[in-house]
Amino acid sequence: MRAIRRFTVRSVLPEALSALGELAANLRWAWHQPTQQIFAHISPDDWRSTQGDPVALLGAVRPERLEQLAQDQGFVAWANSLRDDLNAYLGEPRWYQGLEGPRPRSIGYFSPEFGIAAALPQYSGGLGILAGDHLKAASDLGVPIIGVGLFYRSGYFRQAISRDGWQEESYPVLDPDGLPLSVLRLADGTPAQIVLALPDDRALYARIWQAQVGRVRLLMLDTDIPDNDDALRSVTDRLYGGGGEHRLLQELLLGIGGVRALEVVSELTDQPMPEVYHTNEGHAGFLGLERISALIGNGLSFDEALQVVRAGTVFTTHTPVPAGIDRFDRGLVERYFSTDMLPGLEASSVLSLGAEDYEGGSPDVFNMAVLGLRLGQRTNGVSVLHGAVSRGMFSGLWPGFDRDDVPITSVTNGVHAPTWTDPLLQELARTKLGTGDTTVADWRSDAVTDGELWAVRGDMRRQLVHDARRRVTEAWREQNPDSIPPAWFQSLLDPSVLTIGFARRVPTYKRLTLMLHDPARLKAILLNPERPVQFVIAGKSHPADDEGKRLIQKLVQFASDPEVRTHIVFLPNYDIGMAQLLYPGTDVWLNNPLRPLEACGTSGMKAALNGGLNLSILDGWWNEYFDGENGWAIPTADSAGDAAERDAIEAEALYDLLENQVAPRFYDRDADGVPQHWLQSIRHTLATLSPELSAERMVREYVTRLYIPAAAAERVMTADDHSAARALAAWKERVRAAWPGVSVVHVESGGLDDTPQVGDELHVRAHVQLGGLSPSDVAVEVVYGHAVHGDELAETHTAELTTAPGRDAGSDADPDSSAGSSAGTSEPGSSGELVYSGTVQLGRAGSFGYTVRIVPKHANLASPAELGLISVAH
Repeated sequence: MRAIRRFTVRSVLPEALSALGELAANLRWAWHQPTQQIFAHISPDDWRSTQGDPVALLGAVRPERLEQLAQDQGFVAWANSLRDDLNAYLGEPRWYQGLEGPRPRSIGYFSPEFGIAAALPQYSGGLGILAGDHLKAASDLGVPIIGVGLFYRSGYFRQAISRDGWQEESYPVLDPDGLPLSVLRLADGTPAQIVLALPDDRALYARIWQAQVGRVRLLMLDTDIPDNDDALRSVTDRLYGGGGEHRLLQELLLGIGGVRALEVVSELTDQPMPEVYHTNEGHAGFLGLERISALIGNGLSFDEALQVVRAGTVFTTHTPVPAGIDRFDRGLVERYFSTDMLPGLEASSVLSLGAEDYEGGSPDVFNMAVLGLRLGQRTNGVSVLHGAVSRGMFSGLWPGFDRDDVPITSVTNGVHAPTWTDPLLQELARTKLGTGDTTVADWRSDAVTDGELWAVRGDMRRQLVHDARRRVTEAWREQNPDSIPPAWFQSLLDPSVLTIGFARRVPTYKRLTLMLHDPARLKAILLNPERPVQFVIAGKSHPADDEGKRLIQKLVQFASDPEVRTHIVFLPNYDIGMAQLLYPGTDVWLNNPLRPLEACGTSGMKAALNGGLNLSILDGWWNEYFDGENGWAIPTADSAGDAAERDAIEAEALYDLLENQVAPRFYDRDADGVPQHWLQSIRHTLATLSPELSAERMVREYVTRLYIPAAAAERVMTADDHSAARALAAWKERVRAAWPGVSVVHVESGGLDDTPQVGDELHVRAHVQLGGLSPSDVAVEVVYGHAVHGDELAETHTAELTTAPGRDAGSDADPDSSAGSSAGTSEPGSSGELVYSGTVQLGRAGSFGYTVRIVPKHANLASPAELGLISVAH
């Protein structure tokens, strides 16, 4: 029989073991090895069967075992000491508390998914894992972040592979009572709720689950409650499920409902509301609209409220392709905002924020990334290359500006080292190098011998092989419950063979099957009698992506060939638990996307933190960190005639690297069987990349470059009853109205000999019209740099020209007359022109070019391009 309902009954711990309950309730155990060790000690078998979940473990272990441990004074003392350590971790000052100057009291971090631990499956891939690592690193650094997301009753999906290699999805229902979560309750004990007004006089209710991620609170909204009808109960059914309207409801709940949940928490705990709101990808963009609505309710106009919200909002874009952006039907969005959902906010104002009203845009859609860019004064991509790609992709919002001037910066992603570095490597660092923090250990020290480091790498590879065999066997038993698994499963992979890993989501641009371009050549590489190679591969395709599923099927069918099946394996149901053994166990991490479509690609970072070398297309993070010693760069064929030719060229380059560089270096051994050159690369990778790729480095960058400036700007906007916001809104309106009359009329230059030399000074004078604006409203700038094809400027710099009273614009003075002075002479003439002047020193040899531009200027603008207004000399 099947149960009509299932739920989890939590164990009642003996009073002496109360510390275990506190340890299990805080997800710090997900990255704190000593806490994991005490739970594993309770019952090693149950610990393995529950996949390292303390909450599930305490529900599975026999009561008599708990009573036995309660009588064990040594164990009780152990548990209590770990609780004391946790309490110290939660309360002691950390990096953030030591920063000088004003800093945000609270930061709201909104994301559609969070990958904290395998026990809390609320993630689909890199975006969620990144969000989870962000919270963990913020906790370790003491950054006062509060996370906001949704609780999906079925998470993403569970993947199985059919006999013919096709991906099959299932959606097991999660019981939040069996997870490390608690319901946020009001003072009277009833669950706290938020509500959104919907069209047709309907309402969407959500309760608030909370998880404690070290020092960070994570709020997760759940609509599966009796207050909603059946259709609305399913809003948070699964991650990235359903059609356009279902997705829109999820994002309305995340953004608008998330801010309202923060207000509930603030009222219940007396904690301050965030000064900074970080929107992790466009899914949470509606949070800014909720804040605008509240400010309108406090007496501000829409434009005034917008200045406040922009000042305190940070928007991170993760997609390098327009197809990765959520775009909703404009009419659907209008319908939802023509309600009482956001009092005081007109639907037309909402639609303007997400409108693709630029060249190449569609008038029929509402773009969530565009919404994020218009609501966030500070925006970033997730690698240096991705920042550049994003500036190009969204340049239509800033017409007339060069791509380099588009106000999108970059903060390269990082990964949380304590989560992703194998305990074996951590223990080696602790015993030999004096620290368990692998990101600061001296990996070049002789205190760790090559033999010791190589032995640990071998143990990590062995762990992966055993785990792969177990997973393949369990998957077989699920598909064939009455059959005995094939005997060859126990010879799957070899712990002594060069092991290459490839695991990620499976959209077509990541090219899962590039390695299969020449099957015969790949077979020869796998089965080389002197230098064999083996592949461990995993990944999920979106349920609606049949092209991605076909790639998985092609790979699985190749791997089933009896000739190679022990050398290449596809592991189903890729998740955190698998990844924590897969990254450390691989010698080389392969990544071969179509450049530049990989925003960052943090999987290779996790491999590097464990001493793995990367073999990758120069895309994402690898483009900025590859140095020739930490791995190999697969050459790209950007100029290939078509996709097939490009794939062929890049696949051949991949084979050449494997045959001629990767495998020979791995198998080149000394008399002790140690590959010295390979170990040199491992040490170099650990020493140089571990600190750079850590999530702590990433979060520090967010704090210093984005959060602190955003908080400062938000304080300026809200001070004195938002006087600065009112003034800025009025100023922007005045500048926009006057801008059609702003122009660079004429540019003169001089001061150079016939043959200019490095060190000479170019004198520039520009005659401009300001259309009624004041000189204080604008910056007149000379833009100069290397002149390339078609007179385009590259490697540009800007210098502001100045104006001072003394001469009118009609003067025929020689531009050389201002030599030696950065300030020219100017005065409105009869034509209404002003004259600006200045000098530029020629700092480098080669072709040189310059132009003059006018841009708005205001102390509260974060970028000259913020308004998208520019006038350039012609």
